[in-house]
Amino acid sequence: WGEALRFLAEMASAHVDLDTIAYCAAISACGQGGQWDHALRLLSEMASAHVEMDTIIYEEAIGACDKFGQPARVLGLLVERAWHLDKDLHIISTF
Repeated sequence: WGEALRFLAEMASAHVDLDTIAYCAAISACGQGGQWDHALRLLSEMASAHVEMDTIIYEEAIGACDKFGQPARVLGLLVERAWHLDKDLHIISTF
């Protein structure tokens, strides 16, 4: 997970746009390394940078929190994911 965070930082320093895939890989690595708090920080960074947050991103963050005993965080992420999906479905249905 540390290497994934360093890689993201290097990409940002090189002015490379961080996308959903880059964040997903880092969030996944954090989850596998037991660093649920870092996974949530990355999720927050994505929102601040207006990077698209898809279902897979949420599943990785939810998995990290669930695996390491953070039920309140899991519930919060489930609600947030549902809100994002509902918003996306509403936008699609207006076409």
